[in-house]
Amino acid sequence: MPTAQPRLTAGLLAALGLLAATSALATDLYLSSIPSIAADLQTSPSRVQLTLSLFFFGLGAGQLVLGPLSDSLGRRPVLIAGTAVFTTASVATVFSPTIEVLIALRLVQGISGAAGIVLARAIAADLSRGENAVKALSLIAMVVGVAPLVAPPVGSLAHELWGWRGVLAALAVIAASMLLTAWRGVPESLPREKRLSRGLRSTLRPFGGLLRDRVFVLLLLAYALGFTAMISYVSASPFVGQQVLGMSPVAYAFAFTAGATAFIATNLVNARLGPRVGPARMLAIGSVVLLVGALGMLAFVITGTLTIASFIACAFALGCGTALTMSNSSTLALMRAGHARGSGSALLGTAQFALGGTAAPLVGLWGEGTALPMAVIIAAAAVLSGIFNLLARR
Repeated sequence: MPTAQPRLTAGLLAALGLLAATSALATDLYLSSIPSIAADLQTSPSRVQLTLSLFFFGLGAGQLVLGPLSDSLGRRPVLIAGTAVFTTASVATVFSPTIEVLIALRLVQGISGAAGIVLARAIAADLSRGENAVKALSLIAMVVGVAPLVAPPVGSLAHELWGWRGVLAALAVIAASMLLTAWRGVPESLPREKRLSRGLRSTLRPFGGLLRDRVFVLLLLAYALGFTAMISYVSASPFVGQQVLGMSPVAYAFAFTAGATAFIATNLVNARLGPRVGPARMLAIGSVVLLVGALGMLAFVITGTLTIASFIACAFALGCGTALTMSNSSTLALMRAGHARGSGSALLGTAQFALGGTAAPLVGLWGEGTALPMAVIIAAAAVLSGIFNLLARR
C-alpha cells in the first residue's frame, strides 16, 4: 500500500532552509576571522583560504555520494547521519592545533555537511509539484539567505569576545541545532515504493541519464556559475573590504549584509512571482541583473573608482542576480530529474561547489592589495552563466 507523503508546511520549509544553510553558515561566520587565524597559526592568508576551498570541494563530493544514496536508502537516514558527522567535525575544529588539521577537518565538514544542502532541495522537490517547486525552493533559499545576513555580525562579535576559536565554537553550537532539527523536524519524503533499487550500478545510473540531457546540463552550468560569481565576491570581500577599502572588521561585516539582504528580498519576490511568471522568464531576468552587478564591479575596479558605496551597490546587484539565477535554474533542472531528484540535486551541488571551490583561491593569486582578480572572475562567471541560460532557453 502506498505511503502517504507528509505536507510541505511552513515549519518544514524553515527546517529545510536551516539545513540548506550549511554552506553559508560555515563560511560567512568566520570570514572576518581569516586574518587572525593566519596570524595565530603562523601561516599565510592564502593557506587559510584553503579551508574555504577544501570545504567547498567536500560539499561537492559529498553531494555526489549522498544524493544518490538518498534515492535508494531514503532521505531521512542519510540526512541524520551526515548532520551528525558534521556536528562532530565542527566541535573538533575548535581545538585545531595547526592549519593542516583545520584544513582536514573543514574537508570532513564539507563532505558531511553536504547532506543538509542536497537533501533540503530533494525533499522540497519530492513534496511539491510542477512550478510550485519554484515557490518552495525560493522560500528555502530565502531562509538560507538569512545566514549571510546574520552570520558576519555574529561572527565578528564572537571574534571580539573569544577570538577565532570562539567563532568556530559558535558554529559547533549551530551544527548541533541542525542535528536536532533534522531528528525532530524532518520526516521521510521518499516512500519505499518510489526508491531506486540498491547497488552501485543502479545508484549511478541516474547520473548518466541526467548528463545526457542537454538542457539539464546547461541549467546546471548556469546554476553553478551563478554561485561561482557570488562566492568569488564572498571569498575576496574580507581582503578587498578591509585591506583595499580600509573598512574595520565590524564595518565590513555589516556592509557584507547588503548582498545577503538582496538575496533574501529577491527570493521572496521570486516565490510570489515565479509560479505566475514562470521560472524560465525569472531566470532570464536574473542573468541580466547578475551581469549588471558583475560588469559594474569590473568597470569600477579597472578605472580605479571602486569605493565603499560602489562596492556595496555591486554586491547588492550580485545578490539579486544570484538569487534569481540559482532558484530558477535549480527548479527547472529538478523538474526534469523526475524521481531521481536526489541525483539531480547532487549534480547541481557538485558542480556548484567544484566551480566555487576552484574560484575561491584564485581571487587572491595576485596579492591581497588588489580587487582585480575578484572582479575578473565574477565577470567571467556571470557572462558564462548568462550564455548557458540563453542556450538552455533555445
